[in-house]
Amino acid sequence: MSTPVSLAQTGRDHTAAVVARVREATEDVFGAPREVRAAAAACVRPGGGERRPVAGDLAALRPLLWARLRGSHLPALIASIGFIAAPGLLADAPWYLVWWRENPSGGPVQLLRDMDPASSAFYDYTHWDWYTGPSSGAERTICGPYVDYLCTDEYSLTLSVPVAAGGGFAGVAAADVFVRRFEGAVFPALREIPGPAFLVNAEGRVIASNTASWVAGSVYRGAEGFGVRRVGDLPLSLVTAAR
Repeated sequence: MSTPVSLAQTGRDHTAAVVARVREATEDVFGAPREVRAAAAACVRPGGGERRPVAGDLAALRPLLWARLRGSHLPALIASIGFIAAPGLLADAPWYLVWWRENPSGGPVQLLRDMDPASSAFYDYTHWDWYTGPSSGAERTICGPYVDYLCTDEYSLTLSVPVAAGGGFAGVAAADVFVRRFEGAVFPALREIPGPAFLVNAEGRVIASNTASWVAGSVYRGAEGFGVRRVGDLPLSLVTAAR
């Protein structure tokens, strides 16, 4: 990214309003994985006699996951949500995930993937950024935008947090958000900025924008006449044209 330059202020601080709106929307979405984290940790915590958890123990997560899809105060943002177990966590399922997505025509639909390492269709989730971030110690990870061919075929973001139990890393709790929905949530604030402005992830990929010159998915590598403002401690930045 380019070296930050002075951001013009015209009347009220429009950039501050955008930063506040992005933080509000993002933190509200992160609230759901944090709830899942607490519930998942309780499900897999060693019981009497140090019995290892099994896949059936995670069935208790279903009501919470369904509630976050149906009854969240941000139901239009969260499209799918769940818990992804660290390999070897469960005694009867070395690779396992509990993941549900919204279904406009009915109740939530469970995502089912091939978890047999010997299969050609084996789904190794440990290489995805939304998993490697939390497993490496990041408290909050934002992955994307990317096309989610494995779940919804939508341009998406995945927000994830680590889950700990028994003194070690137990897996990841995460939620998917469609980029078009996230952009819709922050665009009213973005359009108040009197000039090109767009939100980028840590790699410079555009997530939301107020200009057709920088559409979602395009990459910003720095450009003369633009300033960069971090969105709090999130791995996001707001880029605006200097005036």
